[in-house]
Amino acid sequence: MVRDRRSVAAHPAHVRLESLAMTRFFDIDAANEALTEVGPLLATLSDQRAELIRLRDRALAAHSAASGGGSAQDDPEETQRIRLRMQGIIDQMAAAVARIDALGITLRDIESGLIDFPALATGRQVWLCWQLGEDDVAFWHELDTGFGSRRPLIELA
Repeated sequence: MVRDRRSVAAHPAHVRLESLAMTRFFDIDAANEALTEVGPLLATLSDQRAELIRLRDRALAAHSAASGGGSAQDDPEETQRIRLRMQGIIDQMAAAVARIDALGITLRDIESGLIDFPALATGRQVWLCWQLGEDDVAFWHELDTGFGSRRPLIELA
């Protein structure tokens, strides 16, 4: 069905209702299936974070050299190239984080690739927990706890 843009604009409450996000709950199979897309995104994000830190350090060193009277590294064009590269990485990272969020997955830590999947277990909400380096989703924790409190799925009952 194609909507007439004028009718949507005429009903702002309708637009607000459509934009409300519904929580998607994952079962173990769906969470593991999502890893085929999310795993590579997390690995790339982790690498990009490390590259961003390297570039930041280069930019700080160049700025420091320029403030201290200059040196061979004092090159405004190089500083600009570093800044542009940093912005490109930030934009790519933002797109990956938005994709993870759009899938209904909560990103907890970029460096370790830690994510949580909302799930229901015996009628209560919990998090299924996974991080880079793990084969499958094998842990869970309560909503009000974190990584340090995660437990094996076998204990989920």
